Amino acid sequence: MSAAGIPHAQALDAWRAASPAPPRTLDLPVPELLAGYHPDRQPGAMVTLRVGTSAGQECPAILADLLQADSLLEDVDIAGAPMLDADVLVIGGGGAGCVAALTAARAGARVLLATKLRIGDSNTVMAEGGIQAAVGAEDSLQRHFEDTLRAGHFAADKALVAALVSGGPQAIRWLIQEGMSFDLTEGSQRMGGTLLRKKPGGATAARLLSYRDFTGLELMRALREATLLQPGITILDRHPALELLSDDRGRCAGAVLHDFAHGRPVLARAGAVVLATGGSGRLHLAGFPTSNHYGATADGLVLAYRLGAPLREVNSFQYHPTGIAWPPHMEGSLVSEAARSSGAFLVNGKGERFVDELQPRDVVASAILREIAEGRGVERDGKVGIFLDTPTLEKGRPGILEKSLVTLRHLAHRGGFDPAEEPFLIRPTLHYQNGGVEIDPAGRTAVPGLLCAGEVTGGLHGRNRMMGNALLELVVFGRHAGAGAAAEARAERPRNVGLTHLADWRRALVAQGLPLSRKAPMIFPPYGHFDAVTDRGMAA
Repeated sequence: MSAAGIPHAQALDAWRAASPAPPRTLDLPVPELLAGYHPDRQPGAMVTLRVGTSAGQECPAILADLLQADSLLEDVDIAGAPMLDADVLVIGGGGAGCVAALTAARAGARVLLATKLRIGDSNTVMAEGGIQAAVGAEDSLQRHFEDTLRAGHFAADKALVAALVSGGPQAIRWLIQEGMSFDLTEGSQRMGGTLLRKKPGGATAARLLSYRDFTGLELMRALREATLLQPGITILDRHPALELLSDDRGRCAGAVLHDFAHGRPVLARAGAVVLATGGSGRLHLAGFPTSNHYGATADGLVLAYRLGAPLREVNSFQYHPTGIAWPPHMEGSLVSEAARSSGAFLVNGKGERFVDELQPRDVVASAILREIAEGRGVERDGKVGIFLDTPTLEKGRPGILEKSLVTLRHLAHRGGFDPAEEPFLIRPTLHYQNGGVEIDPAGRTAVPGLLCAGEVTGGLHGRNRMMGNALLELVVFGRHAGAGAAAEARAERPRNVGLTHLADWRRALVAQGLPLSRKAPMIFPPYGHFDAVTDRGMAA
């Protein structure tokens, strides 16, 4: 990305002179725009996997290094480790993990819920824009289905998309029953309330439901409270997964967890496992900042792949258009798409709008990167971005920043400016992992006993995710995976459990000349100064 840009003061003058900036049609065909400016498409962005069930697929080099690494563990490391036993083990304490745990427990399963940090400390809480569901009279499941396929460039698994959209209305009813609040239309409260719907980027109908601009936080609040109160769920905070366990039939039979409090491994044996570990934003692909939470280091992909689960679209990532570019201490923090859905414009350093703000995210992000690369960005203290015109939004809809875009106002306050007077300086931030572990509509993987839900999975979003589908996904597929895991646990019990799959994996690495010295999962990003080998108290 070019560091050149129009000086901030000069760009502000151009913005004021043009406000409100007139719309301008994108003057480059979308395929050319994406090919030229999307980070996934740049020369050298991808390498080819050499081992595993998805050998031959492309993915970023830093992710390939993790996927093709050796385990952190040897058999001696788990000798004498304490054993926990459950019907279902859920790994991940975000939205998908909580939904899966609740569903499995309510189906009668004994559930262990293991989290890397604490329950609720996840990307879910940072999902601000809303959740999609076709609940409007003018909308339909078919329109939601077609919008999702189109946004993902028709690369998604149609069966997964059908499961997502058909489960949407019931997912909203379920969330309301769990205690989640949603915004209602003005004046409808006296009549029991009508859900307020907005039109998300890439959609043909208004189907985005929200709670102000912190929908994910409200969703996670309701799920966390329900999970903590649900009988049959034992929560293990600060217990990241180091390796999945297998039995003598090749089934997934639990996981080796690391107990941070006592500095020791713990074996969690289970009849079925649900991986809900989220994405990989903290790998900072292509050098981008990220909106992701601290634990998003691709652990679930690494563990599932080593056990034999195929991956798909692991060369496709979403860069959210509106990450903060300035001030530097907030770089990468997300400005919700709710701002653009409400009417905020994107304006370059010459005071020009250059793209329809409600195009799919990959189009908008690529258009922003093009403006920056071609010198029409805004430079401030060495950071280059473009303007998100919140003052014009506030002028046209007085009070919207105070009443609806609460998080946006808090971000501006932290940045030391008034969003009603000065626009945000934004640029794309690494936001979402479009691909992941291949699943069927029930959340099952190719490995018996292993199910997945949420961002760790692949196939649903194709090559670009629509806003609002992530929160819907974690509810719909969290419920599917939780129910499926409870059923599998009743039918099968693990036997002769251990790390037997690692021998074949190590032989495959050696055959390809790949080093056994490289270990994964990462657990925390490098700047966390945590060594996944030595800081666990185990021998390297």
